[in-house]
Amino acid sequence: MTDAALADHPAVTLSDRAAKRVARIIAKEQPGTVLRIAVAGGGCSGFQYEFNLVQEAPSADDLVLQKGEATVLIDSLSLEFMGGAEIDFVDDLVGQSFQIRNPNAVAGCGCGTSFAV
Repeated sequence: MTDAALADHPAVTLSDRAAKRVARIIAKEQPGTVLRIAVAGGGCSGFQYEFNLVQEAPSADDLVLQKGEATVLIDSLSLEFMGGAEIDFVDDLVGQSFQIRNPNAVAGCGCGTSFAV
């Protein structure tokens, strides 16, 4: 994604915990595997996040987040909904999961898997 296009959106960040977890996951996959995060319609609040392991080169309009051995791709359409978000990994009594703290979300469902803007 060009610098001009990135300037239109607040930065999306990848926490150290999330980066370590992504690195552990993709280390078990074929070389060149990355994590792609996208926003899709659905869920009880209107939108939901999709997490997919893919073997593809970044598209020209992808945001590429790299930290350590972790690589995360976010397409430009999803970035419209995710600007300013932090991607984190939480391991607590409830379980383990990636969580996206999204300042654009005005509502979410009880289970935390979908959101509204």
